[in-house]
Amino acid sequence: MITEHPQFLTATILRWNSLLLNDKYKDVITQSLKFLVLNNRILVYGFVIMPNHIHVIWQMKEGIKPADVQRDFLKYTSQQIKFDLQKHSPEILEKFKVYLKDRKYQIWENRPLSIPLPTEQILEQKLEYIHRNPTRGKWELADFPEGYYYSSAYFYHKNEDHFGFLSHYKG
Repeated sequence: MITEHPQFLTATILRWNSLLLNDKYKDVITQSLKFLVLNNRILVYGFVIMPNHIHVIWQMKEGIKPADVQRDFLKYTSQQIKFDLQKHSPEILEKFKVYLKDRKYQIWENRPLSIPLPTEQILEQKLEYIHRNPTRGKWELADFPEGYYYSSAYFYHKNEDHFGFLSHYKG
């Protein structure tokens, strides 16, 4: 059972670095979303992974707090990316050095945007926005929304979930 409104999350890589150009880091994000779905914590209605930020539309299952899922998701993905950078690209990891008491490196910017989506109309607007994101502006990662792999646009266009964790927002 679901008790909360769906949430729209935007998280940005520290200093807007384009760390997520690397598919293996995009895969860390998709695998983490899949884990949360399979562990019955969330439903994922939409997402897009851009070179320096992500958007996710998700909904918490009953008794699950959005702040807890967001914290766990961002912490886990940052740790996995940091471990890989330490092993394979320590020079890139240096771009994420911070001088904080509780950490030496930081992957995500502080205070990601998380807003409730109280109506289906608002959810649809956000879904349209995130699906068009790869086709706009400086990115031009695809000619059409469903042509960009790391997005839920293909799921909505072709009704095929090649990630194994997406749910249609209409049930």
